[in-house]
Amino acid sequence: MGVGIVEAPRGTLIHQYETDERGLIRKVNLVVATTNNSARIAMSVDKAAKNLIKEGKVNDGLLNMVEMAFRAYDPCFGCATHTLPGEMPLV
Repeated sequence: MGVGIVEAPRGTLIHQYETDERGLIRKVNLVVATTNNSARIAMSVDKAAKNLIKEGKVNDGLLNMVEMAFRAYDPCFGCATHTLPGEMPLV
């Protein structure tokens, strides 16, 4: 088994690999920056929404401003666009 931790463009990337007796990769575990930043992202979106949305009224411009709090963290493509059901879970 091998583990690596690097500071990547989007933040800390942790990767772990397991190989079989022939050296072929059999298991990979990636913890991407969006996972590491998820609590802070949630707090930022919550704060933006609470400061911008008044009386439950939301229009596209307002929603775009709330979404900027999420996009400011430069999430990976899969995290930014959701995942497909039945594929891999976001942990």
